[in-house]
Amino acid sequence: MGTDPDGANPTTRASLGSDPDEVWSRPMTILRELVDAVEARRPVVLATVVDSARSVPRRPGSKMLVYADGSTSGSIGGGEMEARVVAESLEALTTRSPRRLTYSLLDPRTGDPGVCGGEVELYLEPHMPVTTVYVIGIGHVGRAVIELAHWLGYRVVAWDDRAELTEAADADVVLSGTIAEALAAEPPDAQSRVVMVTRNVDLDVMILPALLATPVPTIGLMGSNRRWATTRAKLVEAGVAEADLDRVHSPIGVEIAAETPSEIAVSILAEVIGLERGA
Repeated sequence: MGTDPDGANPTTRASLGSDPDEVWSRPMTILRELVDAVEARRPVVLATVVDSARSVPRRPGSKMLVYADGSTSGSIGGGEMEARVVAESLEALTTRSPRRLTYSLLDPRTGDPGVCGGEVELYLEPHMPVTTVYVIGIGHVGRAVIELAHWLGYRVVAWDDRAELTEAADADVVLSGTIAEALAAEPPDAQSRVVMVTRNVDLDVMILPALLATPVPTIGLMGSNRRWATTRAKLVEAGVAEADLDRVHSPIGVEIAAETPSEIAVSILAEVIGLERGA
């Protein structure tokens, strides 16, 4: 196994641009691209060779970026080892956890990913976009959720159809108008979470189809089991698929016998944190 770019992941060469040697040999180029990816809200893993012994294709400090679609930039050696690192990186994006990998490059007959004769250790570090919490409804509970979400370090987008309430919302982005206009102005992505603290079933029925058309993995809705049963029945009658409605969790929040808006916000954000951590 050598350092020939043709031995790398086939998607690597397209991402290197007109000067592949720069990306291969200059870690700062990779780090600048990492910053650009994070700012563009693209999940990415930074794979770094942290130790090596004897004959290996790349030395400590060599870096590669692995994106969620499997494309890469830079290289940590090419060939079968790099293919395995890409697969491990995609797993790291799923778990949002860093990991260390050690490979012996001795005998492919025993499962080694190369024959260079050495050993290499790598560190995979996933970089995820800051989670955006969409707070739908800026009443007493909504304002408490906004305040606590900010304190926890989330980016917060708040919406209410009542424009007069938006002045009291201390969110990163505050929107009114229709829900369709709000989602067009601030499109949610797979790293977003939605907290619906709305005032009635009819509003939920109006809002949820638009939210379900976005990539958000889950939508939390405040209210009783009976309220959600009523809302769900109306949405099914309107033609919303049952599978889509399974993305809605109601009532949202960890059961802590919360009563005040601040206590309810703690309950709701505890659930959001649990979803983030896979609890």
